[in-house]
Amino acid sequence: MPRKTPAGPPSVRALVLLAILAVTALTLDQFAKYLVVSNLPLGEQVTVLGDLLILQFVKNPGAAFSLAAGSTWIFSILAAVVTVVIIVLARRIRSIGWAVVFGLLLGGVLGNLTDRLFREPSFGLGHVIDFISTPWMIPAIYNIADICIVSSMGLFILLTIRGINLDGTRSVSSKPGNLVDGAAQDAEKSPASRAGTVEPQVEPHRSDA
Repeated sequence: MPRKTPAGPPSVRALVLLAILAVTALTLDQFAKYLVVSNLPLGEQVTVLGDLLILQFVKNPGAAFSLAAGSTWIFSILAAVVTVVIIVLARRIRSIGWAVVFGLLLGGVLGNLTDRLFREPSFGLGHVIDFISTPWMIPAIYNIADICIVSSMGLFILLTIRGINLDGTRSVSSKPGNLVDGAAQDAEKSPASRAGTVEPQVEPHRSDA
């Protein structure tokens, strides 16, 4: 059966960290997009580190990494739902790790949602500003919000594998080897083992002469 370790730090610390990360991610994302829109012509490539890092201003009507173009309104609704879910779950978070997960996720979702709500062509259908290209790693153009979302998913997988819960407790599954050891220890503590073993007495053989 899974066991739980004691709870982690107070929820206030986790909530503050979540809020700071979300605001920081949103601010960096929007500021970077502002610089790109103000200084880069649409579609033009600027080489920063050879093929390792290229800046290219594009307008993305789809999801992260330019996927599913043409379904902007669907992603706007999903982003709004994710935002509400994170806010509802926030009061249950006491784990610093999970605070980082939801802080990065919330900041990334809000960064792209802001574009969809307030950029052209219309409210809820706005195109997301993408500008980071790393063709050696992935054949897509993305932004800081996308990086935050992907990073949060990676940390989500890590925390899940380690069995760390939202409240800071840690679930530990009993392994087969531990069960065998536990059974052996229980056997040693049983009344029969404490009483000791009684060796059978064998009467000597007598022959009648």
